[in-house]
Amino acid sequence: MAALELWAGVECSVVRVGDVYRNQIVETGHADRLADLDLLAGLGVKTLRYPIIWDMIAPDAPDTCDWRWTDARMARLRQLGVRVIAGLVHHGSGPRYTNLLDPLFPEKLARFAGQVAARYPWIDMWTPVNEPLTTARFSCLYGHWYPHHRDFASQLRATVIQCRAIALAMQAVRTIIPNAQSIPEDLRSALWLTEEPDFKDIR
Repeated sequence: MAALELWAGVECSVVRVGDVYRNQIVETGHADRLADLDLLAGLGVKTLRYPIIWDMIAPDAPDTCDWRWTDARMARLRQLGVRVIAGLVHHGSGPRYTNLLDPLFPEKLARFAGQVAARYPWIDMWTPVNEPLTTARFSCLYGHWYPHHRDFASQLRATVIQCRAIALAMQAVRTIIPNAQSIPEDLRSALWLTEEPDFKDIR
């Protein structure tokens, strides 16, 4: 029987409210504390869900990426021997050039996922989108987060778009890392991945 391991995750929501981004990584102070990783390793954490957030790395254009913050943290986690679960979108709607109701959101995220996989080919566990159903509710049913819709059809559409984004992102990752695993954060939404929903069925 395999020994139990301690896994953890850094809470890392980056959500857009109107034209303002709220970044939990910055607001908690973690963005400036590389030593947090040493503290986590000191607790015995062996696997860490960690942000490689699309909105932070490529906020203005798909091919204008700033990897400096992430590079330093990926390097330190490797030094510490902590395995990474890469999180690409965490309760967000992506950079300003897309959103949860953008029909091309899946292809755009897949492109970014491929860039991340090429840069960190040693990461074999991925969460392309964190809790898609929860994000769809808060963004497109309750209207708290961008794009601030308040109707059930928008929530369904956002859920489908995010789940398709997960599927395409994992395809892109696996072209570089064939053994990459998808680690879903919302099993209810992950059930959508068993089919390719037709938008015509959403009224």
